[in-house]
Amino acid sequence: MSKQQWISIIASLGLIALLYFAFDTKPKEQKEIERSRALVAESTDIQVLLKEAKEDLGMSSLGEIIRLENELEQTVLDSAKAELYKSLSGEWYAKGKHVIAGHYAQQVAEIEQTEESWSIAGTTYTIGLQRSQDEKARQFAVNRAVQAFESAISINPDNTAHQVNLALVYTSQPPEDNPMKGIQMLLQLNKEQPENVLVLVNLGRLAIQTGQFDRAEARLQKVLEVDPGNKSAICLLATVYAELGNASKAEAFQQRCTNNDQ
Repeated sequence: MSKQQWISIIASLGLIALLYFAFDTKPKEQKEIERSRALVAESTDIQVLLKEAKEDLGMSSLGEIIRLENELEQTVLDSAKAELYKSLSGEWYAKGKHVIAGHYAQQVAEIEQTEESWSIAGTTYTIGLQRSQDEKARQFAVNRAVQAFESAISINPDNTAHQVNLALVYTSQPPEDNPMKGIQMLLQLNKEQPENVLVLVNLGRLAIQTGQFDRAEARLQKVLEVDPGNKSAICLLATVYAELGNASKAEAFQQRCTNNDQ
């Protein structure tokens, strides 16, 4: 499955934000220094992650990656660089190093500046976030995923999928100061678009994860009212009814789920 296919799957800051941005008293020079430090820290982080990933895989499996890196050093045109970044992203993705793949997908997005490229970068980082056990890599991934989806949203604010994906980043790694942020974003989207199946499916999935099976049933049945053949809702309802002890419905939905795979 390609990274594009993965794709097919904000609360107000209030007075604090107003005070912060309206009364910023830091000198310009200090802000430039802080911005420079942030960029240096980010660069160091990815270099550390790259080094660790290469050590984990071993030099014998890095032949194509090294070839692409060497070619990249000799490349001047942005369009050619973008193609090499895509190849590097694909190589790292295939080796299961999704955070590194996200980094190179981000390089593509920074050149192309398109909604699709930022969405691919965000989605790749999110996969890395969900699959990595390394906290350092997870934190790098969550920060980059948020920025990527925010960039996609800035290009096309009307694409709900980007907003849903951003919310899912926050549900995968809830902010310490606002652990409900991702859920709140999805609920707000549901309030604004009560029949949006993407929002409903993800709310249903999260309800299952938290053991709220009655709520999950209601949301997923709503999906089927709007889109009777929605595979995600059908398969999730098989799980819901199994958990609710309704064996006959669980079996019926599992059969429909299996038939959809054929």
